[in-house]
Amino acid sequence: MNAPHFRLGLVQTHADETPARNLERTLALIEGAADEGAEIVCTQELFLSRYFCQTEDDAHFALAEPIPSATTNALAALARARGIVIVASLFERRAAGLFHNTAIVLESDGSIAGRYRKMHIPDDPRFFEKYYFTPGDLGFVTIDTSKARLGILICWDQWYPEAARLTAMAGAEVLIYPTAIGTWKGESALQPTQHAAWHTIQRSHAVANGVYVAAINRIGTEDELEFWGRSFCAAPDGSILAEAGADESVLVVTCERAATERARQGWPFFRDRRIDAYGDLTLRWRDDA
Repeated sequence: MNAPHFRLGLVQTHADETPARNLERTLALIEGAADEGAEIVCTQELFLSRYFCQTEDDAHFALAEPIPSATTNALAALARARGIVIVASLFERRAAGLFHNTAIVLESDGSIAGRYRKMHIPDDPRFFEKYYFTPGDLGFVTIDTSKARLGILICWDQWYPEAARLTAMAGAEVLIYPTAIGTWKGESALQPTQHAAWHTIQRSHAVANGVYVAAINRIGTEDELEFWGRSFCAAPDGSILAEAGADESVLVVTCERAATERARQGWPFFRDRRIDAYGDLTLRWRDDA
């Protein structure tokens, strides 16, 4: 981790009904990212299946796997063979009736460096995640790897500045957001507005925290949702280093460690935070407002 930079790969693809095919495709794309020099490669949210949370159906619990599993073993073998770190988003079966939306980090020797369980769980039409996922209980953590210190957050987490701030404060060099975001077919006219909001909030996390931000989304139409892709990586000053379109893509970007130092010296937000005045952030709402 003493190198002046690290190379980050983002894998954007579709998903079909067959987990084995989704795994095979994703492994091949990770290989492609490694071929382009990526040292850390990240998948989209729940890459192993179609986005099943559009309905509440207990049959979908069969998609969950314990960790470790055959899937993590396959990812670990690739990480070890290519000497890369892999961030993979999975449907974790923790115990009977207890499931999480989890991202694991596999070290370059194939070992599990750590995991993050999604903290913010949405419950909206076609995003019925509360039916499937128990909220994370590991907190906002960073995971040390041989390539970089990673801050992992997942999809709905990306709308919460508190999550980004706490993860950055724990020393994350990059905030990584595996994502499954799209637009309901009946609201296609809102897609530009929704996409712009998604793009803006994550760039704001980069600026406010002086840290790299990577968002990895899926593509394709699945039932009632049109996933728009557009995975991207933002620099600590909010500039876009690379952005995909709506097709299957592999992005590889170089993250310069000195950029964080420059951003935080120029915009010293951590210096000027009024930590004596933020106690009410632990409240749901100010009832005297």
